[in-house]
Amino acid sequence: MTPLPVEPLNREAFAPFGDVIEASDAVRHFTINGGNTERYHDLARLEPGDDGRMIVSIFRGQPRTLPFAITMVERHPRGSQAFIPLNGRDYLVVVATAPEPGALRCFLARGDQGVNYAAGTWHHPLLALDAVSDFLVLDRSGPGANCDEVSFDAPRTIAFTPSPSAQARARS
Repeated sequence: MTPLPVEPLNREAFAPFGDVIEASDAVRHFTINGGNTERYHDLARLEPGDDGRMIVSIFRGQPRTLPFAITMVERHPRGSQAFIPLNGRDYLVVVATAPEPGALRCFLARGDQGVNYAAGTWHHPLLALDAVSDFLVLDRSGPGANCDEVSFDAPRTIAFTPSPSAQARARS
């Protein structure tokens, strides 16, 4: 199996696949509530698609054991899908421009970063690391099939060791 490099998640690198959701000076933000709250505004383009509506769920992901073989990807053609970690743990995000192993990219997301997959973006299902992790998920509910899956004959492998600080954050 061919190894898949792991890149740090950032807005520029992830832009072809959707949005990074994070409180950062790089995004529009302003003070509200009498100076008590900083609002990081309009961080993701949430799309319910035609005849759909946005719903809120919590996904509880079991930790993946590394090395891990990426044997498939899925996409949601009718609407976007956002994942926001609730436990502050790092996790992996695997996306692709096409449903084939050579098109895969893997990002290490910090526990304070969420992602929003644009409608139709190929991605691997949730990849929690180190411990059971909860994610707030905003996605589409509505008529019509909204999940396509493709399996790979020649999988790619994720094999890396998180930094000691990432390991400590994952344990907390």
